[in-house]
Amino acid sequence: MACMGVCRGFTQHHGGSWLLLAFNLLWISAAQSFHVSRQFAPAQPSNPELTYKTYYFNQKVDHFGFVEDSLFKQRYLVADSHWKKPGGPILFYTGNEGDIALFCNNTGFMWDVAEELGAMLVFAEHRYYGESMPFGDLSYSDPKYLNYLTSEQALADFAVLIRYLKESIDGARDSPVIAIGGSYGGMLAAWFRMLYPHVVVGALASSAPIWQFEDLVPCNTYYQIVTNDFKKSGPGCSESILNSWAAINHMSETSDGLQWLSNAFHLCSPLKSKEDVGAFKGWLSETWVSLAMVDYPYPANFLEPLPAWPIEVVCKFLNSPKSSEKELLQNIFQAVNVYYNYTGTAQCLNTSQTASGSLGDLGWSYQACTEMVMPFCSDGVTDMFEPRTWDLQAYSDDCYKQWGVRPRATWITTAYGGKNITTHRNIIFSNGGLDPWSAGGVKESLGDSLVAIVIPEGAHHLDLRSNNAYDPKSVLVARSLEVELMKKWIWEAGNN
Repeated sequence: MACMGVCRGFTQHHGGSWLLLAFNLLWISAAQSFHVSRQFAPAQPSNPELTYKTYYFNQKVDHFGFVEDSLFKQRYLVADSHWKKPGGPILFYTGNEGDIALFCNNTGFMWDVAEELGAMLVFAEHRYYGESMPFGDLSYSDPKYLNYLTSEQALADFAVLIRYLKESIDGARDSPVIAIGGSYGGMLAAWFRMLYPHVVVGALASSAPIWQFEDLVPCNTYYQIVTNDFKKSGPGCSESILNSWAAINHMSETSDGLQWLSNAFHLCSPLKSKEDVGAFKGWLSETWVSLAMVDYPYPANFLEPLPAWPIEVVCKFLNSPKSSEKELLQNIFQAVNVYYNYTGTAQCLNTSQTASGSLGDLGWSYQACTEMVMPFCSDGVTDMFEPRTWDLQAYSDDCYKQWGVRPRATWITTAYGGKNITTHRNIIFSNGGLDPWSAGGVKESLGDSLVAIVIPEGAHHLDLRSNNAYDPKSVLVARSLEVELMKKWIWEAGNN
């Protein structure tokens, strides 16, 4: 969930090479591959079993001021084949940093439960992503056009859109609406319920790190979870990765060593400088994090088809942490090859290629440089990464260089309450035990109506994926509880 390598230009220098990792990872469909240019999902469902219609709503660019009065077309998708009108429930996906068609086609949970709940499905695109560009082609041309890219504006979009849907769709006026989202979208779902309880009767916030801000959680917990995933997946695995950094640093001291590294890792672009090595190590670090998030119990497709429990497969190559530098690094290559070249068809590995590629890259890097400021750090002792401290000033300086803006590190907790959220109700917070983003998630219930669900064998929002024969029992139980709570909210809405 934060930007997976998409802020590479300014995160390599200070306070952690990977400070803005991973929000955009999970929802890449089997047919998509993201490299340098942004590629979007087709307008119609890529899964022929999913049928929806695409609409556009004239949305205000600025909901909170009166000088900027222009409009833009916000895209949203609707599937109503199971909707039992009048007054049937609406499951509303709070779109996050990417093309909404990707989320629609890959949030199988909503499609799986639509018939049982008699629900209409609505997938709303987040402003500045996909086709929903407030200033058209100019939206990313200058930071001044990005001034309206905030979570608050996006939530207002959702509220206004729902009001429109209830007024314009026959039978929907009294329909209870439940917000659903994963990752950043999960954060939005929770915040939507907090800010607009009169609009949505409840929210399912999956893998939503709403506490990954300021000092609400230790900044190194994220990388400790990644490390533990590798540590328990094979003897010597996390230790091999930890030892690899010193080996890379030593090998990169000479031009011959740089050439050897380039050849050993089959890199498309040879390493030639200290900056190249820093980017290379950031790419490796990003890969380990990505594997933790997609450590699913069945084969899945991202950049490449991945095997079930991919970390276990990776760790089979990393069981000799005390081997020589060259042997260790050759083993590291075999491990990352599982992620980037499992089919064996790639001629070389592109270190600018990540699972997120450019999916929402510019937008998320801007958001991370304004209000979505999440501290990350590593110590190389309790985790398998190189030591990196969190340096807000350096982070701010990097943001200013890229965007001409400085982050407001305390704004999110000011706007949404931080850990002071017990006055709210009807929110489910689900987190996977394997998911590094659970570090900032709500993992203990805060009352009868603020329910935390932990899925020990779950990677990043596993519960929002489609039902699968290889799903662990814990995610089946989680989904069952989520549906029962949603039924309760729907019943309450109809009987109050």
